[in-house]
Amino acid sequence: MTKFWNFCKRFYLAILLIFIYLPILMLMIFSFNSGKSMTKWSGFTFDWYQKLFTNPLILESIWVTLSIAILSSLIATIVGTLAAIGINDFKKWNRNLVINLTQIPMMNADIVTGISLLLLFIFVKIPRGYLTMLISHIVFNIPYVIFSVIPRLKGMDENLYEAALDMGATPGYAIRKVIIPQLMPGIISGFIMAFTMSFDDFVISFFSSQGVVSNLSIYIYSMAKVGINPEINALSTIMFLCVITLLIIINVRAERQAIRSGRRAKKAKRAR
Repeated sequence: MTKFWNFCKRFYLAILLIFIYLPILMLMIFSFNSGKSMTKWSGFTFDWYQKLFTNPLILESIWVTLSIAILSSLIATIVGTLAAIGINDFKKWNRNLVINLTQIPMMNADIVTGISLLLLFIFVKIPRGYLTMLISHIVFNIPYVIFSVIPRLKGMDENLYEAALDMGATPGYAIRKVIIPQLMPGIISGFIMAFTMSFDDFVISFFSSQGVVSNLSIYIYSMAKVGINPEINALSTIMFLCVITLLIIINVRAERQAIRSGRRAKKAKRAR
């Protein structure tokens, strides 16, 4: 009976993965199709990738996507790291309250966040464009950084900061030279997560820019409205590979971090 249930679980997982990834696999295969059909294979070619990187509109969208993702991730990482350090110093009740409030943007629907930011920009009379898209990406990236750094803070010795101050370090120096190096794995994971979320965002980018500037997600959406173009397949393939690579890096880092934490715990037990 146990073997039967194990088989059912594996079969269900296999079917689920097939439904999720088979359409993406077909898209990737037909990105190398020499014809424009999505049902008939006409031959292997790299022409659509060559056209992709000679299209000025696509190149501009790539520049907007990468620049927004890098800048928003860097700023969100700095702000989120400092916010996590501050939240960790709160008393328990205040800390739990702020953490719960920080979770709301992550749990909230993207369309609600996008419309809220759009109304804010209209209210303060900020012209929609590159700046508003950058601000929006920073805003929704900060919680991901905070929740990547806080676990490292909880696992860190609480006396490190006071010990550095007792040895003559200034508060700023203690944070830069003592606290930040201890938090670096969480900071890097938060940066990668923020970059990944920013790279493929559509809803918030669409509402915050209102078509004045386009990242890759908005450009693909506008192309799809006029019909399936093989360049969309090539562009979507590149985006999927970039995102999946970043997610693999995040998971590998988390796994290595868990292994190191387990080894340290075992060494501490042996020392006792």
